[in-house]
Amino acid sequence: MNFTDINPDLAEIRDGVAKVCAAFPGEYWRNCDAGKLYPEEFVSALMKEGYLAAMIPESYGGSGLNLTAASVILEEIHRHGCNAAACHAQMYTMGTVLRHGSDEQKNKYLPKIADGSLRLQAFGVTEPTSGTDTLALKTTATRDGDHYIVKGQKIWTSRAAQSDLMLLLARTTPRDKVEKKTDGLSVFLIDLKSLVGKGVTIRPIRAMINHNSTEVFFDDVRIPADTLVGEEGKGFKYILSGMNAERILIAAECIGDAKWFLEKGAAYASERVVFGNPIGKNQGVQFPLAKAYAHMIAAEAIVYRAAGLYDAGTDPGVEANSAKMLAADASWEAAEACLQTHGGFGFAEEYDVERKFREARLYQVAPISTNLILCFIAERVLGLPKSY
Repeated sequence: MNFTDINPDLAEIRDGVAKVCAAFPGEYWRNCDAGKLYPEEFVSALMKEGYLAAMIPESYGGSGLNLTAASVILEEIHRHGCNAAACHAQMYTMGTVLRHGSDEQKNKYLPKIADGSLRLQAFGVTEPTSGTDTLALKTTATRDGDHYIVKGQKIWTSRAAQSDLMLLLARTTPRDKVEKKTDGLSVFLIDLKSLVGKGVTIRPIRAMINHNSTEVFFDDVRIPADTLVGEEGKGFKYILSGMNAERILIAAECIGDAKWFLEKGAAYASERVVFGNPIGKNQGVQFPLAKAYAHMIAAEAIVYRAAGLYDAGTDPGVEANSAKMLAADASWEAAEACLQTHGGFGFAEEYDVERKFREARLYQVAPISTNLILCFIAERVLGLPKSY
């Protein structure tokens, strides 16, 4: 039984997502991985069934689901060996757009995002020199009449090459001219695709995993003033709301990964016979899998607690960050146990363990590192001095 199976609506979502994933077995993902290809067919299938419009209100053509339901969708994708990294931004960017976007922006874009004619998959925040120190970002947006002029660079911007729109964070007031250090940053919802070749350059980054990540350059790019989301200078606050949703959704993916590793590991341990017995008969094989399972269900509980708090309209920063850290730890522990159980075969591509192993490692680092989560909890909950 899954943690959310007591809700029949969520169980129905799980069944529906599982059916979509069944059409995309390990061979499909291995081919994408080998060719560094974007899983276009998989994303289109999810969109066709309405799962990528989960958090868009029904009035705009979406499903009108909450973050808990969206978390179930992403968890189930990963539980079946697929990867939601190709499309999950379309869910966690909704927090910023829905809560702070203008009626004009929502009317213009949300129906098209909901029906799949537009993709909002790019989230332009991280920069080469600032990393997770978002307040130190250097990309600027300078007002010029009815436009802003954007200049700067973003890095690790996944799916920029496959996205029509981008949610962009840029500095509109110099850092030394703001009263509060969190002021002076603004969010823009820009038509990215139309700007490529007109001051915007997108370059792919080859990495350990097939995440379709890029660096994006802005060279005096003119964007309309009405692309501003909310109030100028208040963008950091808006982004934080979206980041809590991002943490929770990524944590749900980690829970799905952990379940995939545990099911895969347990099945192999039952089938693999060495010295006349299945290796799963040995406690040395059993215990790592069993311990990883116990840690997974504990992490699963905090993930859906955080999602529930978010859906209730609170600002669950501590819960969201804790969920991301604990779920990432649980998935990595399950990955270790699964790979060790498979032995040498765990390194063979045909078993899919090595691919999922590489993918699971990312979440110790992104979207925020474990160390920064610990700093956040130490300061905000325990009242310890700020360490950075």
